[in-house]
Amino acid sequence: MQEKIKEVAARVKELREILEISQESLSAYLRISPDIYRKYENGEEDIPASILYEISRKLGVEMSVLLTGEVPKMHYFTVTRKGKGASVERRKQYKYQNLASNFINKKAEPFIVTVEPKPDGVPVHANSHPGQEFNYVLEGSFRLLIKDHEITLNEGDSIYFDSGCDHAMVALNNRPARFLAIIM
Repeated sequence: MQEKIKEVAARVKELREILEISQESLSAYLRISPDIYRKYENGEEDIPASILYEISRKLGVEMSVLLTGEVPKMHYFTVTRKGKGASVERRKQYKYQNLASNFINKKAEPFIVTVEPKPDGVPVHANSHPGQEFNYVLEGSFRLLIKDHEITLNEGDSIYFDSGCDHAMVALNNRPARFLAIIM
């Protein structure tokens, strides 16, 4: 896993340098500190999928290019069979499965996200990223912490929100929760 983190970081750094975008400029665009950005780019910390999505937008490439080093090829459609989406394990508490990694010029990134339950007392880390997000709960339940709100979502529930607001998900009932997330 650590090797994959370093490979993604190296691709981000190389593209940023080719485009002559400074680390400071990119960290400001992402609304994160330059120190955090440097840790991401040096492969010292894993880049959250939402941040990687925004980096790909700024660098003008598909997110899958940063993840895999391969350029998507499909223009009209792409099919992802059950359980076959590109696995993106960007954070320990979340597992992402990209559902359209081979489609070029996407306007959104669709994922199946699994949130594992956390032991009591383990702090919840919020993140934010420019844009908007849609989540539809497929299995289980989770609590979405967003700004000053705590919203419980159960199977079949959905939410659309400004992902620029700090947000985090916590699986409930000591069971994993799975949901469709579309980041725009």
